[in-house]
Amino acid sequence: MYKPHPIKTQDIALPSQMEELIEQLAEHNHEVWSANRIQDGWTWGSTRDDETRTTPCLIPYASLPEGEKEIDRATAREVIKAVIALGFRIEK
Repeated sequence: MYKPHPIKTQDIALPSQMEELIEQLAEHNHEVWSANRIQDGWTWGSTRDDETRTTPCLIPYASLPEGEKEIDRATAREVIKAVIALGFRIEK
């Protein structure tokens, strides 16, 4: 049975200055996801349907419901925390 072993990031607190980066990465993640879906033949639809390949999330990031945006933000936060946990620094 598969047992996940993520990088330990729970003790890493991100400074508030990272919020801009988190939002940019979240939007980028959505754009990449959207481009891949479109390439795979998905289109916008009012409900998700795997058979007809429609999803209501094929819209600009700014138009997504907050819950969908938060999924992308959570991914961005965890990636940044993993980068820091691995000993790298992020500088602007």
